[in-house]
Amino acid sequence: MKKNLNIVYMGTPEFAVAPLKLLLENGFNISAVITAPDKPCGRGLKVAHSPVYLFAKEKGLKILQPVKLKDENFINELSEINPDLQIVVAFRMLPEAIWKLPKIGTFNLHASLLPQYRGAAPINRAIMNGETKTGVTTFFINENIDTGNILLQQETPINPDETAGELHDKLMNIGSDLVLKTVQMIENGNIKTIPQNKFVTENIVLNNAPKIFSNDCKINWNAGIDSVFNHIRGLSPYPAAHTELISPEGTPYYIKVFRCTKRKETHNYKTGKILTDRRTQINVAVPGGFINLVEIQLHSKKKMTIPQFLCGFPIDDNWSVNLI
Repeated sequence: MKKNLNIVYMGTPEFAVAPLKLLLENGFNISAVITAPDKPCGRGLKVAHSPVYLFAKEKGLKILQPVKLKDENFINELSEINPDLQIVVAFRMLPEAIWKLPKIGTFNLHASLLPQYRGAAPINRAIMNGETKTGVTTFFINENIDTGNILLQQETPINPDETAGELHDKLMNIGSDLVLKTVQMIENGNIKTIPQNKFVTENIVLNNAPKIFSNDCKINWNAGIDSVFNHIRGLSPYPAAHTELISPEGTPYYIKVFRCTKRKETHNYKTGKILTDRRTQINVAVPGGFINLVEIQLHSKKKMTIPQFLCGFPIDDNWSVNLI
């Protein structure tokens, strides 16, 4: 099989490293890698490179880091590379001058079964909404976000206790295989695409996946046991769901919640009331049962299991959580 496609690869986070690695392992020609500019990070403002940059550097690939994708110098440099195909995995929105540049086109890997969950946070939103399945999609980019013709899809179940971080890693591996299959299909001339409107009927409700903001991370303890449980695991480990523990005197203590379990049962406790044995458990009463906190983080402290937390932060049944 010939590997003569001239490919430009675009990506930034860890999610985008695995497909690039697999393409190289299968002999494909990556003419250039485009990734986010370096940025100062941490207290010492040390320059931090993106995971894709670090991998591309290790492999000796040509790296471009444009600040502005519409910059003329960048567009000219990309034009000189003259790519046959561009692949986008977890990058920025491309201007038309960029995605239209390759002879074959530019395709994107998206972490959902399009047209479901178009947007920036498909993994988080799928779990937050209680979905039981999701997947990955490759599609040709057009002028509208996540609406282009579909090339390939791969479905996978979402396990009942799965967090966004765990699903992220699973989809990263499935997505890598799908990117490889897509490029092989294109290389062999077997390009078959399906318009996304073919997947839309009157009975289907399309869910979107907008970017996650801080207000989206607040736990609404009134929402019901399943909603609260899905909300927490859908935001774990990043950006993490958050709430406040309220002392009997009314003092709030901000915490992030990374892991929990749920116990469905009928009770008469007020929503938000804490029940604890002061040693190993913190249970929060919610409509339909109890949310058992498993791993949390106090502001400016490290993540802790509940037994660790209770060793240094004794609370009792007179405490509660901030309901919203």
